[in-house]
Amino acid sequence: MACDSPREPLLSGSSNPNPRMSSVATAQKRRVLRRARSAPQASLAPPAPAGKDSDPVPLAESIFGKLHPSIKQVAVYLAIYLGLGTLSFYFVKDDFIGKKTNNLLDALYFCVVTMTTVGYGDLVPNSSAAKLLACLFVFTGMALVALIMSKAADYLAEKQEILLLKAMHRDIIGPSEVRKEAGTKKAKYKCLLAAGIIGVLMAVGTIFLHRVEHLGLVDSFYCVCSTVTTLGYGDKSFSTSGGRLFAVVWIILSTLGLAQLFFYVAEVFTESRQRELVNWVLARKMTAVDLEAADIDSDGHVGCAEFVLYKLKEMGKITQDDIMVVTEEFEGLDVDQSGSITACDLVLAQPTEANK
Repeated sequence: MACDSPREPLLSGSSNPNPRMSSVATAQKRRVLRRARSAPQASLAPPAPAGKDSDPVPLAESIFGKLHPSIKQVAVYLAIYLGLGTLSFYFVKDDFIGKKTNNLLDALYFCVVTMTTVGYGDLVPNSSAAKLLACLFVFTGMALVALIMSKAADYLAEKQEILLLKAMHRDIIGPSEVRKEAGTKKAKYKCLLAAGIIGVLMAVGTIFLHRVEHLGLVDSFYCVCSTVTTLGYGDKSFSTSGGRLFAVVWIILSTLGLAQLFFYVAEVFTESRQRELVNWVLARKMTAVDLEAADIDSDGHVGCAEFVLYKLKEMGKITQDDIMVVTEEFEGLDVDQSGSITACDLVLAQPTEANK
C-alpha cells in the first residue's frame, strides 16, 4: 500500500474563506459525527482458524438457536452443587431429625432449602458432622446464587443488544429512535416482566400448597411469602413427597426471581436519576467558564468534538481518565503525528515481525 497519498481529515478545519463553503463544511462535520458508529461486531469475534474462511459470526445463533454459554455454565455449576449436596446429605440422613418422606428426595430438598437460605426448620441436622456439612453448603450455595444472578444479567444484556441490532437492520424506525426507545424503557420493561413472573410463581405456589399440602388459602399465601423472601419461619412448609419434589424447582425459581426483580427496580431508579442529570446538563446554558473548560487544546475555540466530550463528562458518561486512555491510543496510532489517522498510519503502527 502506498502511504504518500494526500490526507483528507474528516474533522479538520477548512481554509476556504467562502462563508457558504464554510457552512457546507460545518454541516458535513455534523453529519459525520451523527453517523459515527461503534466498532463492528465482527472485529470483536475470535479470529478464524488458519486455512479457513472468516465467515460472519451468527450473533443470534448462541441465544436463539442454541443454549447460551452463560446458561450452560450456570446449569453445570447448579447440577454439581445439587448433586454433591444431595449425595452428602443422603450419606448422613440418619443424622437429621424432622418430617421425613423419601431419603433421597429429602436430601435434595434440604440442599435446595440451604442454598436459597430459606431454612424452614422442618429438617435439621442433629450431629456435628451434619452441621458442619450444612455450614459448608450454605456458604457455597450463596456464592452460587450470586453467580447465577451475574450470569442472568449478562444474558439479558446481550439478548437486548441482539434484539436492538435486529430491529435496526429491519429499518422499521430510525436507528436513533430505536436507541432512544431502548435506552429509556428497557429497564422498565425488564422490571415489569420480572414482576409478572414473580406474580405467576406466587400464584402457582399458593394453589399448589392449597391443593396438595391441604393448607388454607391464607396459610398457603403466608408460606409462599415466607419462602420467596427466604424468611422460612418453619410453621408452614412442604411436608409430602410430591410437595417437596415441587419445592425443589419452585423455591429456586421464586427466590432467584424476586432477587432479580429487586435488581431491576434498583436499575430503574438509577437510570431515572441518570436521565434527570442528562436533562439538566442539556438544559443548562453555556457560560464563559464552561467554554474555557471545554477548550481542550486551549486555542480559544470549542469545536463540535470538544463540546461533545465536555457534555459527556458533565453527564457522567465518561471521565477524564477515559479520555486520557483514548488519547494515548490515538497518539500511538498517529505515527507521523499529523493530528489525524489514515490507513497508512494503521499499517505503520502494526508491529513488525522483528518486534514480535
